[in-house]
Amino acid sequence: MLESLFVPTGIVALAEIGDKTQLLALLLAARFRKPWPIIWGIVAATLANHAAAGAVGNWVAGFFSPTTLSWILAACFAAVALWTLVPDKLDDDEESHLKRFGPFLTTLIAFFLAEMGDKTQIATVMLAAQYPDFIMVVIGTTLGMLLANVPVVLAGNFAADRLPLTLIRRLAALAFAALAVYAVCQALGFGVGL
Repeated sequence: MLESLFVPTGIVALAEIGDKTQLLALLLAARFRKPWPIIWGIVAATLANHAAAGAVGNWVAGFFSPTTLSWILAACFAAVALWTLVPDKLDDDEESHLKRFGPFLTTLIAFFLAEMGDKTQIATVMLAAQYPDFIMVVIGTTLGMLLANVPVVLAGNFAADRLPLTLIRRLAALAFAALAVYAVCQALGFGVGL
């Protein structure tokens, strides 16, 4: 059960660093200068988005044999590992029209939309397909988002400008690649435990 919490937390926290939603958190913090409504907006948007993504992953897992699912997950984790190496950038239009709604609602809407099809949402689908405890996966991926984004909101530009984003992206890609190898080992029938 704890594996269903801790692995998603670590994977998403690493993958989120330098991601467009982290840049969005930085932009919102600079615009509104009210960290707590922004943080609560991130929590609400992430829970909603990742609960839906986790439900899809849990649902899809029922359609495949464990071996087939392991091969699909291995391919998806490998693709996300490569995707993680590509730096994200934020489109200013994504948030500019929303700022009139205040910090909480702006954050809620902007984060929910920015997460659609994002690598952390895709990772949530894959992790929910891999781990049987859907609720723990959603809590873990949400905690990972908060671990990466709350410090950015609280510290503003100071911390974000000094992070070694290339190194962090490589570590996240390595974590996804390790999950791909783990899924291949499961597909081949090796009893590998994390």
